[in-house]
Amino acid sequence: MIKRLAGEAIGTAFLLIAVVGSGIMAERLTGDVALALLANAIATGAALYVLITTLGPVSGAHFNPAVTLAMAVRGRIGFSEGLVYALVQVVAAIIGVWIAHFMFETDIIQTSMKVREGWPQLGSEALATFGLVFFIFLAVRYRGEAVATTVALYITGAYWFTASTSFANPAVTIARSLTDTFSGIAPGNAPGFILAQLAGALCAAGVAAWLSPDEQD
Repeated sequence: MIKRLAGEAIGTAFLLIAVVGSGIMAERLTGDVALALLANAIATGAALYVLITTLGPVSGAHFNPAVTLAMAVRGRIGFSEGLVYALVQVVAAIIGVWIAHFMFETDIIQTSMKVREGWPQLGSEALATFGLVFFIFLAVRYRGEAVATTVALYITGAYWFTASTSFANPAVTIARSLTDTFSGIAPGNAPGFILAQLAGALCAAGVAAWLSPDEQD
């Protein structure tokens, strides 16, 4: 269990380092929002592929409380274990943001001022998380060797086809409320995003169970 939690911590921290660090780098180098978002999406997708490929055998490579919740609902992980996973993910995500701030010589402790609000944004987060969890379950069921590729490509694409740029992760959302950089979200907007993400994850778990039940079901 300790090794599994360590895997989740390392993976989630590096995920946030990639998200926030690439956002800062892209914004500084390009000065163009579209190019910055493209660089941010590619860096995040590439990092996800590496993290899932290498840490999947260790912890399952959730790096995301919404994924962990969906796995608990489907009986892939116990609820008490899932709660510990989620706590570790949130703490590691915040540490990852602080590491990115340190590397790019900005204030370690920050609060985002970037407003991301409204029903279209919330709907985007529900959709983004639904898609992420749904396609994870189908990839695990039918193409286990392709899970890392599936997640990496989905998130890279979802950065662009969702209005919210696809946070799709409560730990990421909390951590990104603590960075006043390209990838930030105002703390007041984070609870709505998180509720939408959890709703999307639960719906995805249900639809995936109906469409593609496990063999034992």
